[in-house]
Order: sequence, then structure tokens, then C-alpha cells
Amino acid sequence: MKTLKYVFWAIVAVLLVLVGLANRDATTLQAMPTAFANLFNISPEITLPLFIVIFLSVGAGMLLGLIWEWIREYPERVEARARAREIDSLRKEVAQLRLAAGSPKKGDDVIALLDSPNRRIA
Repeated sequence: MKTLKYVFWAIVAVLLVLVGLANRDATTLQAMPTAFANLFNISPEITLPLFIVIFLSVGAGMLLGLIWEWIREYPERVEARARAREIDSLRKEVAQLRLAAGSPKKGDDVIALLDSPNRRIA
């Protein structure tokens, strides 16, 4: 399985290098349209190789997706924390009941129930 993982990442690396070599031409990115740039007399632009623009765009998309999913899953995380707190309180309650019943061992639940003075017989 480790070999398969290394082969996969090697293929990804080769593909990224090939995309980088095929897209080395310089590209100018402008932050605003030319009409607005002329109106405000500013022209924020940067010239980068096209493969860097592609990789940054993919990275920004992945980051945006990660943030979106983190926000979307917030209710599930809240519910999981509430259930974990409830389970913890129930475990503590069971431990207290075992001590009150005088059952020293964890596996003696059935014997403790049979020996309890207030058990009901059907």
C-alpha cells in the first residue's frame, strides 16, 4: 500500500512539472478592469508565469472549499461534543452506581443486580 501511495504522488509530481514546463509564458494579472484603473489612476497588476497562476488558483480553490466544509460541518461538531459530554456524564453515573451497589469489579453487573435487596421478581 505504501508503494502505491508513493507511485501516486510520483505521478502527481511529474504531472505538475509537465504543467509547469508547458505553461512558462509570462501572464499579466490585473486587479481591476482597465477602465477603472484609468479612472482612479492606479493599475495594480503583476506579471507571473502562467503555471504559478494555475497552481495558486487551484490552491485558493482548495482553501475556499476547506473553509466552506468546515463552516458547513459546524452543527455536526457541536452535536458530537454534546453527545461526548453526555456519554462522559453517563459513565460517571454508572461508576457511582457501581460503588453504591458495592460491586467492586466491572464485570459483576449481573451479580450485583441479583444480590441487590430491592430487586423485583416477576
